[in-house]
Parts: sequence; structure tokens; C-alpha cells
Amino acid sequence: MAAIAHPWNVTPREAIRIQRDVIRPAIRMQPLPARVRLIAGGDCAFDKGGSRAFAAWVVWDRETGEVVERAWAASPLEFPYVPGLLTFREGPALLQAWRLLGSQPDLLMFDGNGYAHPRRCGLACHMGVVLDRPSVGVAKSRLCGQADEPGRQRGAAADLVLDGEAIGKVLRTRDGAKPVFVSIGHRATLADAVRMTLACCTRYRLPEPTRLADQLVGQVKRGEV
Repeated sequence: MAAIAHPWNVTPREAIRIQRDVIRPAIRMQPLPARVRLIAGGDCAFDKGGSRAFAAWVVWDRETGEVVERAWAASPLEFPYVPGLLTFREGPALLQAWRLLGSQPDLLMFDGNGYAHPRRCGLACHMGVVLDRPSVGVAKSRLCGQADEPGRQRGAAADLVLDGEAIGKVLRTRDGAKPVFVSIGHRATLADAVRMTLACCTRYRLPEPTRLADQLVGQVKRGEV
């Protein structure tokens, strides 16, 4: 399947239609390739005036634990804040920064939700389909669904359920730490998403690719890079 393009400067009603009729039908749940080495963490931030979006990518080598590449960009912020439609605020800046990358990551990892979304179409799903890349979402907070509290040890997980469907996992990445909310984006399975999240949580609660992307986008926002 080729990458999918659609307009970004649309009304909220049209944005919901794009999620429902364009992006969600294109999502594929399939195993990741046998070797996933380069993982690109993506994150966004906004200026206080609400006029610009900042995006950053950090490509992290899972085998060496080193940063391979970084890219960032800023774009005008045209879409209003609407819960469940945040990709339409973040997407243009993420795409702009993506075009500056020279490497070819094996997996995209987002500081946000994927399938764990009311329309099963969060950031990781949307951007994975638009770029036609394997992707997963690792969010710090729950957007929707219900779940039991996972065990206290690293690797403990509980199903995140919405309307009778397991839309993700509540995952403990460090002993006793607050859990994260993991879901697929595109061209991955939920088991893959959990496995890759744990593999990338080397020292902290959050995976290195998205943790580093969050740091970088903060620097971009403050004009430090």
C-alpha cells in the first residue's frame, strides 16, 4: 500500500470524515519485520500564542543505544484544538520535519495514542498510514477505554478495553513507575508494540526515542537549537 495523502486545513467535521473513511480503513495489523533497529521518535509542541506547531524526530539505534539523526521544523498552526483530532494540529509540522531526515527508520514511535482512540485513529495510526511506515503509540495518559491496574513489576500489562475491544495495553515499563498506554499505529501488532516499548525503555519510564524527541522539541520551542 502506498502512503496516503489528504488535505490538512479542513473543518473538524471533515477531519472526522478523513479519520473514519480514509485513515482507519487503511490501518494494517501485521507483524513487524524480524529486525527492527532504527526507531524514530516523534513529538510536537505549540507556542503560547497558539500560532505555531513545533515538531521533532529523533532516530535512535536500538542495538547501540545511540542517536543516529535528529530533525525538527515549525509550521503555522491552523487547526483548532478539538479532542480526538490532535493529529490535524501536529501532522503538518511532523511531515515537514520528516522530510529533513536522511535515514530510513524501521519503526515510528509517537508520544501519543494510536488505535487507543475513540475512532481507532490516533496520532500513531494516522501518521503511520500517511507515511506508510510501521508505527506504535506510547502515551503518558489514557484517552479512552477502561483497564485494570497492571502489576507493579516491569512488563506487567492489562488490556485497555473500549466497546468490548482491546484497543491497547496499560504497560508498566519500570518497577513501581506509573504505567504508559501502548497501542498499535500501523503495520504492527499489539504484541509488537509492547515488545518494542519495553525494548526502548532502557533507564526511564518512557521509551528513549520519544523521550529524546520530547527533549528536542522543547529545545526547538525555546529557540535553543
